[in-house]
Amino acid sequence: MNQRILRVGALIVAALIASFRGSFVAADEPNSSTIARDSCALALLPHEGTGGLDLEIIRVQKEVRSASDPTAWLAQLGWLFIVKARISFDPGFYKFAEQCALCLDAKKPGCTEALLLRAHVLDSLHKFKEAESVARELVKKRGVDVDYGVLGDALMEQGKLDEAVAAYQAMMDQKPSPQAYSRAAHIRWLKGDLPGAIELMSRTVGVRNQHDPESTAWSLVHLARYEWQAGDTKKAFELIDEALQLQPDYPPALLERGRLLLGLGKTMEAIGPLKRATILNPLPEYQWTLGEALAAAGHGEEALAVEAELKRRGATDDPRMFSLYLATRGEDVSSALRLATSELQTRADVFTLDALAWAWMANADIEQAWVFAQRAVAEGTQDARLLLHAGVIASAASESEKAAAYLAKAALTQGMLLPSERKILATAQSANSAFASGSKDSRTTQSSTKENQK
Repeated sequence: MNQRILRVGALIVAALIASFRGSFVAADEPNSSTIARDSCALALLPHEGTGGLDLEIIRVQKEVRSASDPTAWLAQLGWLFIVKARISFDPGFYKFAEQCALCLDAKKPGCTEALLLRAHVLDSLHKFKEAESVARELVKKRGVDVDYGVLGDALMEQGKLDEAVAAYQAMMDQKPSPQAYSRAAHIRWLKGDLPGAIELMSRTVGVRNQHDPESTAWSLVHLARYEWQAGDTKKAFELIDEALQLQPDYPPALLERGRLLLGLGKTMEAIGPLKRATILNPLPEYQWTLGEALAAAGHGEEALAVEAELKRRGATDDPRMFSLYLATRGEDVSSALRLATSELQTRADVFTLDALAWAWMANADIEQAWVFAQRAVAEGTQDARLLLHAGVIASAASESEKAAAYLAKAALTQGMLLPSERKILATAQSANSAFASGSKDSRTTQSSTKENQK
C-alpha cells in the first residue's frame, strides 16, 4: 500500500476519536465508563488487509469480541498495532495501540500490561515526559527488565542520560537480551565509545527473532552505521543487504544505502534507493537526503520538487530535522529557531541541543549558539553533523583551537555528511585556519613590538 495513504491513518484516528467522543459525551466531562466504551470501540474498529500481520490483527480482534475475559487478547492486539506502526511507518497505528491500553486499563484498572503498552506508545509518539511518568509507575509496581527499558528510553530522549544508563543497567542485570544490548550500544555510541557500540550491537543482531524481522533489520542498519563510521564501508553494505533480505524494501536500510553511496561519491547510484526510501517513508530526513543527491547529480528541477514537499510537511512530520534543514539552508531561520525551541520542551537529548545551537547560529546569536553547542558535545558524541556544527559555532565564537579540533573530528567521517554540509565543513576549516593564523601573526607582531620597545 502506498505510504502516503497509510500516513492518513493518524488523521483518521484523531477524527474517529473525536467522533466517538461526540457520540458518547454530553456537555459534562467523560467519565471512566465512557472512556472505556470509547477506547474499546476504537480498538475494535474493523481492520483491513491481507498480509500476515493484518490477518493476525483481524483474528485477535475477533478473540477480544468473543472472550469472556478479553484482557490478555487486548494486550496482544495492542502490541500487534505497534508492530504494524513500525513496519508501515504510519503513526496512526500507535493511536490504535493506545486505545487498546486504555480499554485494557478500564477493564483491569492499574494493570501492568496496560502501563507497559501505554508507555511504549507514548515513547513512540514522542510524549517522553508522559512516558516517563507511566514507566516510573510501572517500575514501582513490577520492575521487570522491559519496564526498565521503556523507562530508560523516555529518560534518554529527555537528555537525562545518567538516569537512563541506570535504568538500562537494571534491565541488563535482570536479563541480558537483544533489547538490552541495543540500548546499551546506543548509550556507548552517545558517549563516544564506537568500538563498544559495535560490540554490543553485534550481540543484538547475533540473536535473531524469526517472529520479529523488523527489529533485527533495525539493528542491522544501526550496526551498519557504526561500521561505516569506523571506516568499514564493505561491512556496512553487507549489513544493509542483510537487513533488506530480512525486510524487503525496508526504508531505513534503503536510506542508509543511499547515504553510503552518496558519501562515497557514487551520486547516481544513490538516487535509486533514496527515491524508493522516500516514497515509502516521506519524512524530512529522507527528503532532504534525496534532494541533495538529486542536486549533486544535476537534477535541479527534481530536487526542487522534493524539497518543496519537504517544506510543505516538514514542520509537522519532523520539527527537529526540518529546523536543521532550514538553518543549514539559511531559509526562514526564525521558524528554524521556533521549531527547535519548541522541540526542547519535549526532548533535550544531544541532537535537540545541537538543532537549537544551529538555529541560534542561523539567527546570528553566536553567544546562545555557543552555549547550546557546548551542551550538545558534552557527552562526547562523535557524530559528524554535531561536530561540524560545534566547529562552525566555536569558530564564530573566536574559540579557534576548539573549532579546529571539532572540525578535524568531523572531517574524519565527512562522508556521513550531506554534500552541502561537506562544503560548509571545507569553508569552515579554511576560515578557521586563516583566523588562527592571523591571530598567531598578530600575537607574534605584538611580542616583537614589546621586545623592540625594551
